[in-house]
Amino acid sequence: QVQLAESGGGLVEVGGSLRLSCDASGHTFRKNTMAWFRQAPGKEREGVAAISWSGGSTAYSRSVKGRFTISIDAYKNTIHLQMDSLKPEDTAVYYCAEDRSGRYYRVLERSSYDSWGQGTQVTVSS
Repeated sequence: QVQLAESGGGLVEVGGSLRLSCDASGHTFRKNTMAWFRQAPGKEREGVAAISWSGGSTAYSRSVKGRFTISIDAYKNTIHLQMDSLKPEDTAVYYCAEDRSGRYYRVLERSSYDSWGQGTQVTVSS
C-alpha cells in the first residue's frame, strides 16, 4: 500500500486559513479516489472532502462546503485541502485517505477507504 503523510496543520484564529497537504510517496493517483477526513475528541471520524483521480468530481460535507477546497497535484503526487473561514468546530485531527477501487462511490464514507495517513492537528481558536 502507498504511504500517505499529512502536513500543514497548526494553530489558527477564527476566520483564518490553512492549507493541508498529503504526500502519497510517489503514487500516481491514477484511477483512485482521494479524500480528507477529520476526527475531533469524542466524535466519529467524518468525511470532509473527496476528489476523483481526474479531479473532475469533488464532494464536500455540509459543514465545510463553500469554505474548503480539495485538489490533486498529480505531478507531485500530492493532494491538498485549502481551508478558509475556519471555525472552532473545524478543530480536529485531519487524515488523508485513498480508495484504489477505481470507483467514485460513497466517497465521504470511511468504509470506502483502506489506506490512511497518520493525521495532522488543526486547532482553531477564538
